Amino acid sequence: MHYSDLNALLRAEPEAKHYFDTFPDYAREQINTRSDSVNSFASLKDYAQDLLRGDD
Repeated sequence: MHYSDLNALLRAEPEAKHYFDTFPDYAREQINTRSDSVNSFASLKDYAQDLLRGDD
């Protein structure tokens, strides 16, 4: 399902909110700067994986 932006996604999907809340601060901040582009759980996962690559 697609939403208007990140905030709408996080309000509507508790699983996406929980996933987002596990990110380090810098990743949440980066994702928030592109909140209009993050409109589905899949897009959140994709963007997060790109950001967090190398944090392992």
